Amino acid sequence: MSDGQASRHVGVIGLAVMGENLALNIERNGFPIAVFNRTYERTDAFIQNKAQGLNIAPGQTIQEFVGSLERPRRIIIMVKAGAPVDAVIAELTALLDKGDMIIDGGNSFFLDSERRSKEIEAKGLRFVGMGISGGEEGALWGPSLMPGGPKEAYDILEPMLIAISAKTDAGPCVTHIGPGGAGHYVKMVHNGIEYGDMQLIAETYDIMRRALKLTAPEMADIFSKWNEGPLASYLIEITAEVLAFDDPDTGMPLVDLILDTAEQKGTGRWTSQNALELASPIPTIDAAVFARTMSSMKAKRVTASEVLHGPDDETIARVTENLDRDGILAELESGLLFAKISSYAQGMALLRAASQTYDWNLNLAEIARIWKGGCIIRAKLLDPIRHAFGENPELENLLLAPDLIDRVNAGAGACRHVVSLARAIGVPVPAHSASLDYFDSYRTANLPANLTQGQRDYFGAHTYRRIDREGIFHTEWAAAVPTT
Repeated sequence: MSDGQASRHVGVIGLAVMGENLALNIERNGFPIAVFNRTYERTDAFIQNKAQGLNIAPGQTIQEFVGSLERPRRIIIMVKAGAPVDAVIAELTALLDKGDMIIDGGNSFFLDSERRSKEIEAKGLRFVGMGISGGEEGALWGPSLMPGGPKEAYDILEPMLIAISAKTDAGPCVTHIGPGGAGHYVKMVHNGIEYGDMQLIAETYDIMRRALKLTAPEMADIFSKWNEGPLASYLIEITAEVLAFDDPDTGMPLVDLILDTAEQKGTGRWTSQNALELASPIPTIDAAVFARTMSSMKAKRVTASEVLHGPDDETIARVTENLDRDGILAELESGLLFAKISSYAQGMALLRAASQTYDWNLNLAEIARIWKGGCIIRAKLLDPIRHAFGENPELENLLLAPDLIDRVNAGAGACRHVVSLARAIGVPVPAHSASLDYFDSYRTANLPANLTQGQRDYFGAHTYRRIDREGIFHTEWAAAVPTT
């Protein structure tokens, strides 16, 4: 199609489910769209089925697809992260003109987005790395969008992004995140927090079934009730629905028939790796990543269960037989909220560290705002988080937010009891423990790192500082310790 015939506002490359649903969302909101897939059969199937009769133009070749787009061209790539993204970009850059925009809507690693941003902008084009959260339904009906890249590119894209994004009482769930790879970084941390949330919920479920002997339907009712209070969130909501779902073939709760091995696509692991590089601790997210890894070792766990023993049946019975069911459930609810706040505090602190390290000037209040709808971690808790960083953009840690301090202090005791109960009956609760340890470490004025520094100076002459005088010191420890 020649430039004179170019009429499509935006193009989407990649027609897996996310690409298809995003294209349908864009079209439904009044923006003429072109689509392209590496295999035209996939494009044709989309046009003949889901997109039949809609204002969506198929491109048989990438040249035809690019030629159908208005200037400046806006092209959203929805292909698998990694080499496939680079391959599509290489093909596009030969066909685009100065000022055209390439938007990567996949789960790309933020450093890849940083690199692509520099390479593409050097050619006179504009690159936007855009995190998209909400899964298949979000892509279709309104996701949370986290675009990073040049502000002038965002300004051009904003009307369309606002139209297709989720909406809440706080506005559309999209904002300009920052330059370069900032958008994909924020999406990465979102996913890390998601890992932590899911693991905390799974541990709560595990205590319910193993300590309180609750059935899946009973737990479904409890989570449904919790979703009406401070824990209200998408993940609590779907937990209730998963627990309430019966397998049509057996009539049993389907959750009881699902193999206990959880998969992961890498964003949680990336979050942990980057947090180590930035020296910003996120122990709850780390615990969640390792919990998924442990779950994947099913055969090894089954073998180990035959020879490694936890508390015996008599001990478990003694601990659980006289439990106050309602009291334990109240502590589980309060402890879960505490652990969730601790996990969010870790994630927001990591965002602050990244903002400073990479000079992104991230607006944490805005990030909390756009997470209120569309995304997987949308939750009632995001309101006080948004308020905390809105009131004090320089807030060092969410645990210190005036609106949350009382809630955190009150919930810590409940989390201690939850962890203690789990320990007594041999139920692993790595994420709850990590959330509590983060809180206890952060609130402790004097940690035992003085001994660690003494040890480091002993074996490696790494030096240390003193609390009673200025300066850097080293001691010849072996010479000073008398031998017997």
